[in-house]
Amino acid sequence: MLSLVVPLYKSEENLPRLLDAVVSLRDQLLPESFEVVFVIDGSPDRCQDILEQRLPALPVRAQLVTLSRNFGSFAAIAAGLQCGAGDYFAVLAADLQEPSEMVVEFLSALKGGEADVVFGVRSSRSDPWVSELVSNSFWAAYRRFVFPDMPKGGVDVFGCNRVVRDRLLALPELSTNLIALLLWLGFRRKFIAYDRQPRLEGRSAWTPSKKLKYSLDSIFNFTDLPIRILLIAGWIGIALAIVFGLVVLWAKLRGDISVPGYTPIVLIIMFFGGLSTFGLGIIGQYLWLTLQNTRHRPNFVIRSVTEFLEAD
Repeated sequence: MLSLVVPLYKSEENLPRLLDAVVSLRDQLLPESFEVVFVIDGSPDRCQDILEQRLPALPVRAQLVTLSRNFGSFAAIAAGLQCGAGDYFAVLAADLQEPSEMVVEFLSALKGGEADVVFGVRSSRSDPWVSELVSNSFWAAYRRFVFPDMPKGGVDVFGCNRVVRDRLLALPELSTNLIALLLWLGFRRKFIAYDRQPRLEGRSAWTPSKKLKYSLDSIFNFTDLPIRILLIAGWIGIALAIVFGLVVLWAKLRGDISVPGYTPIVLIIMFFGGLSTFGLGIIGQYLWLTLQNTRHRPNFVIRSVTEFLEAD
């Protein structure tokens, strides 16, 4: 059986088209067993009410998982993977910017033994040029300095078998990048390219602040590069301070400096003060992640799970 996980947050306007796509997928996958796990990630709109009304009449086996609050899309996906009963799993975004037909390709690759985990890789995207430029720049730097295995442009959807699902859920890391964890696990991989579609309904809940947090989590959870940069910057600062100190001392002994300079002192204090503050911020981020994980709090809390049988 295939378990399709669909996280939902502020997705009310997408539901009619999403449910039609789910029914279409069920028809394409027959006679395979198929279930959909909808995960309400603390959504403030009417997603839950609408699904509770629509799912009993839907010709698809489904689960409606409700989290106690908003934990984020990766936590919602993990909750759906945990609740899914399938032998194979796939993730689909509710806004359908990733074609739903990719799920069929995922299942074909997994069942055919081509791979244990399949990633959907964006070959193009229908986003504003500024957003696309920032995203491409970030992922290029991420692949170069942090995680070379990350596909160009990042990954939003994937499919995997039960073994990979179990290994992934055995990594209870908070504030992490689920895709990077899948890549870190290894296993046999396959990448399927697709063209990202424009958003047709509603507005994305993927705000700049969430993107920034996602970027920082993706960096700090998978590399010590910021610490190493800070260490190098510290050594360079010390070396420059020694060199300039010797230059000033030599000039003083020669009598070239008659009045102590105020401006250089202020600039040096500001530079090293900023560097120290920046370094404390980096160290603090790692300490915070360490504290989060040593608390052993769960990634998500499930409030309720409702099962719906396939309607005749």
